Amino acid sequence: MPIKLDKIDKQILAALQENARISNAELAAKVNLSQTPCLRRLRKLESEGVIQQYRTQLDKKRLGLTISAFVFVKLERNTAQNGRTFEEAVKQLPQVMECCVLAGSHDYSLRIITSDLESYESFIKNDLAHIDIVAHIESTIILNQVLDRQVIDLNRPL
Repeated sequence: MPIKLDKIDKQILAALQENARISNAELAAKVNLSQTPCLRRLRKLESEGVIQQYRTQLDKKRLGLTISAFVFVKLERNTAQNGRTFEEAVKQLPQVMECCVLAGSHDYSLRIITSDLESYESFIKNDLAHIDIVAHIESTIILNQVLDRQVIDLNRPL
């Protein structure tokens, strides 16, 4: 169920999306609150699950992770048990950055990163294809990422 956010809550969330390491004093000044009410609001947003976690975004290319791909997977039979089995298996694969359940011709979409095409091929053949319930794998290599929006604009109509 969606949480009702007021203008100050939205300002707090916008500031944190811009810089999750901002101090409470800087955050309070940015949203025109004193530190105690600002911290109280922040803790409420955390406890209500609006803020799930804080993280650092890394530069994949500087880390040598130059291949990104979308992989679409079809299971032999799309049952609840097969879904659980597949999801647990992909959670063990560090190349899988995202796993989504789909409606349509594929059962899952995976976002994969690897260092090069050889390691990507190895991942497909030696890891993903060895999950017994996988019936079909379709890959799309990402040539260039034009947009990687990580910030949610809370002022747009939701």
